[in-house]
Amino acid sequence: MDKDIQSIQEVRDLLTKAKEAQLAFRAYSQEQVDAIVKAMADAGFADAERLGRMAHEETGFGKPEDKKKKNEFGTKRVWESIKDLRTVGVIREDKEKRIIEIGEPMGVVAALIPSTNPTSTVMFKAIISVKGRNGFVASPHPRAAKSTLEALRVVSDAAVKAGAPQGLIACMTVPSLEGTNELMKHKHTAIILATGSNPMVRAAYSSGKPAYGVGSGNVPSFIERTANVEKAVADIVSGKQFDYGVLCSTESGVIVDLPIKDKAIAEFKKLKGYFVNTEEKEKLSRTMFDPKGAINPDIVGKSPAFIAQKSGFTVPPDTSVLIAELPAIGREYPLSREKLSPVLSFFVADGWREGCHLCWEMLEFGGLGHTMVIHSTDEGIILEFGLEKPACRILVNTQSALGAVGFTNELLPSMTLGPGTFGRSIISDNVSAKHLINIKRLAFETRPINPVKGESSFKSQVSSEPAKVIPTPTPKTQTSNLKTQSSWIEEIEERIRLKAGNAPVEKKFEKQIPSEQKSNPDKLGEGISKEKVDDLMKKFNS
Repeated sequence: MDKDIQSIQEVRDLLTKAKEAQLAFRAYSQEQVDAIVKAMADAGFADAERLGRMAHEETGFGKPEDKKKKNEFGTKRVWESIKDLRTVGVIREDKEKRIIEIGEPMGVVAALIPSTNPTSTVMFKAIISVKGRNGFVASPHPRAAKSTLEALRVVSDAAVKAGAPQGLIACMTVPSLEGTNELMKHKHTAIILATGSNPMVRAAYSSGKPAYGVGSGNVPSFIERTANVEKAVADIVSGKQFDYGVLCSTESGVIVDLPIKDKAIAEFKKLKGYFVNTEEKEKLSRTMFDPKGAINPDIVGKSPAFIAQKSGFTVPPDTSVLIAELPAIGREYPLSREKLSPVLSFFVADGWREGCHLCWEMLEFGGLGHTMVIHSTDEGIILEFGLEKPACRILVNTQSALGAVGFTNELLPSMTLGPGTFGRSIISDNVSAKHLINIKRLAFETRPINPVKGESSFKSQVSSEPAKVIPTPTPKTQTSNLKTQSSWIEEIEERIRLKAGNAPVEKKFEKQIPSEQKSNPDKLGEGISKEKVDDLMKKFNS
């Protein structure tokens, strides 16, 4: 069988199994879901070092020790941020507006995984997908297929051991463009999480399926004259050094306010930054980009010394970052693009307004909507940047590489950063589990067209505290428990507990009709009678 046909058939098989498993998984309780997700995070965290080393060996990108840190962040830190998030049954209620919100899974998530962060991204996406009771099928980058598959195997095995259905989490083993297209367009795919190149993200959006797409970043970092220059430069250098710059949130260019230019240059040199001369700058541009502006994959995530040697000049082996001062931003200056390596463009601005303009130009030249940084102690200028810049993450006095993902601040921890409509995406947030559930709303009348005598009351039933573990009722207690329900919320929660037995799912994905309802058409829903509904309504409105 040809590879493209083999890949397409594999995708169809994986999606069919994932859909069957997801239909069974949607009956799990919040406690069961959380136990599974925690097991996934724990397993990924425990194997972070091995998986980081494997990703580096397979792709040649970055540093094994930094990939380990990303694996730890994408598992444990992400779990800590979502562990108390309710995604099953009643997730929220508004007493004043008389609205009850109910969480529902989206279905099967199709995830496109980049080669630059293969293990951390696939584990992160699987964890947030399963938290929402979704199935998950990943398409790895061919350059990182082995490490992506192994990382997903680690979290998938942990999920199954903790009680997840077999087939819920899967990864293509024969990656191809044809197979990935099938994954994005297949009828069992509910939503796409696309992280990677701009063409790939555009393909996800054109697939006809809902998609969260995130593409390139060309992050500007402005050091304003009131900034703590020493800290600002240290943040930028450490960001460029982290995993040799492969994160799309890494600083791409620094814009220095004119009065502090000399001080900034001295700080960069103190931290082993190397300013290339005119000839070296030309060699670097030709090596890093082709005439059309496409980046050379052979220099992605490599050390400064390696990139310099590849470009035809030498630098000290302990060089931290290559710095190229440029007169302007645009196609004629390739180094003003996103570089995915420890190479930094350097610009000088006379005043914050000119700095503001240069930041805007950098964002427009390949990073609209993504991220930018301002280093300043002037609150007015900081606010101006926040109000005016077309970036969805405007970071203040911090490193961008790890700040944008929520490591150095209180942003939502995520490996998928939405650029909003600035960057042609539907989402401007850091993507997490809350974005992978549907929310149904029970909305009770508050402005009656046909009023009735007397006022109804609405008593809060959902605690703000984390859900307590409630044992699954035995058949002997199910009937009596239902009879004691005193509110809609309790009824909904009870239904979820009763469904947590995980009955087999019909192969054709048809809605299962309880036998008692088949024999008694007056029964509504899952065996609840019209009289029971009327009784619940009376209790809710009493």
